[in-house]
Amino acid sequence: MLTVNKLIPRGQGLAPALLKRATSLSLDWDQRQKSRLDASDSQGRALGIFLPRGTVMRGGDVLVAEDGSLIQVHAAPQALLRVSSCAEHGSPFDLLRAAYHLGNRHVQLELTPEHLQFEPDHVLAQLLRQMHLIVTEVQAAFEPEAGAYAESHAGHGHDHGHGHQHEQVVHVHGPGCKH
Repeated sequence: MLTVNKLIPRGQGLAPALLKRATSLSLDWDQRQKSRLDASDSQGRALGIFLPRGTVMRGGDVLVAEDGSLIQVHAAPQALLRVSSCAEHGSPFDLLRAAYHLGNRHVQLELTPEHLQFEPDHVLAQLLRQMHLIVTEVQAAFEPEAGAYAESHAGHGHDHGHGHQHEQVVHVHGPGCKH
C-alpha cells in the first residue's frame, strides 16, 4: 500500500506537465471529508491516505504519495437534490430564501447563481417544494461551501486581490496598559 500524507490545494504551483502525468482518484463528498481512508487510484494502486485531521479534499486538489507520485482528486458524481426557482410561480429571490432556511438547518450546501445542491433529504425537499421551488434528483459532483471559518483554498476556487488593506496590529503589554 502506498502512503499519502500531503495535499496540494488545487495543485497550486505544479507544472501542467506534472498534472498530466498524475493518476486520479474519484471520491464522493463523504469520502473527501475523511482524513484517513483506503482507496485505489486510476492505475489500481492501493493508497493509504493519512492527512492531518480536519483536512477536506476538494476536486482539483493533488495528493502526494510517499514515492513522490501525484494523484489528482476528482469529485465523484453522487445523488443530490438540485433546487432552482420557478420562473412561473416565483422569483430568483426564492433561491436566496431556500439557502437561508437550509443554512439554518446546517445543511451542507453547494451554491451557484442558478441553483442550490445538497445531499438527499425528503423532508427538506418537501419544505422547498411548499416554497414553490423546483427540486430535482440529480447525479453530480458535490462541492459544498466551506464555511466562513474554513481554510481559504476550500472557498470559491481561485485567488485574486480584493483591494483590502490587511494590517497587522501589534499590541504590547507594558507600563500603562489597563488590561
